[in-house]
Amino acid sequence: MKRLFTLLLCTAPALLQAQVKTLNQAIINTTTTIVAPEDDESAPLQTTTTSADGGEVRVMRFGGDGETKTTTWLKNDLVKTFSDNDMGRSTLIRDNSKKITTTIMEMMGRKSGFYATDEEQEVMRKRMDSMMRANPNVNMNQPAGNAVKSTEMILLDEEKKIAGFNTKKALLVSLRVNGKSDTTTVWYSTDFKLQGLNNTGGAGGGFAGLGQQAAAGMELLPGFPLQYERTMNRGRKMTVKVTKIAIDKDVADKEFELPKDIEIKSMKDMQTGMPGGPQMQFRFGG
Repeated sequence: MKRLFTLLLCTAPALLQAQVKTLNQAIINTTTTIVAPEDDESAPLQTTTTSADGGEVRVMRFGGDGETKTTTWLKNDLVKTFSDNDMGRSTLIRDNSKKITTTIMEMMGRKSGFYATDEEQEVMRKRMDSMMRANPNVNMNQPAGNAVKSTEMILLDEEKKIAGFNTKKALLVSLRVNGKSDTTTVWYSTDFKLQGLNNTGGAGGGFAGLGQQAAAGMELLPGFPLQYERTMNRGRKMTVKVTKIAIDKDVADKEFELPKDIEIKSMKDMQTGMPGGPQMQFRFGG
């Protein structure tokens, strides 16, 4: 039987979450699986197009089909996520107190890194969207009309055990600006929530939060999500499942240290490249 919380979203989740303890340390292993329809033709990992001003734009795509394994470390305001899949490996270190994210990528034998504040990410995201929208030759997988307008949470009377924890089922129904809606099925534990971390896994692999396709409304859940499923672009199915979680171990400070053998640039440098050179854009969700 469904229990609808449509009219009480502002108060009911707050009352429920008050009973759930919030942890500031954890280590979480997560597997994200994306399956495409049989007739789907996957987009290339890198394409080159022309911007409105005639410059060359290289578009890197992340979040394609296949399996991605991630490990996430949380300690107070610091969150580190290491992702590994067929495309390569990435490490994201997020400082929630300073609102800055550092991403290190290992692809095709090369390592690179960049950092950005939340404000810089938002400015660059708008700039990328504007440039792509101005190019008639580019098919936007995630147009602005796809942005989430509101999300309704529906709690269900179904339970199952995941990674050693009892979980309950919920639906997150999101209404988008373009009038369309989609539903994410979530299994969450009411035993705990994590400080500054609403979920793990997802299609973006943690690349500085740029377009990472987890699900809107995770913050409404009265607990932490250990599994969720949703339909992505082009009818692909994404399943994210926590396979192991440790909430009783001390996380070492050294986990969040930046490597000294990689030059870490600002995000602006990664996006625009050297003067006179090609511009770089990052696209997520395939």
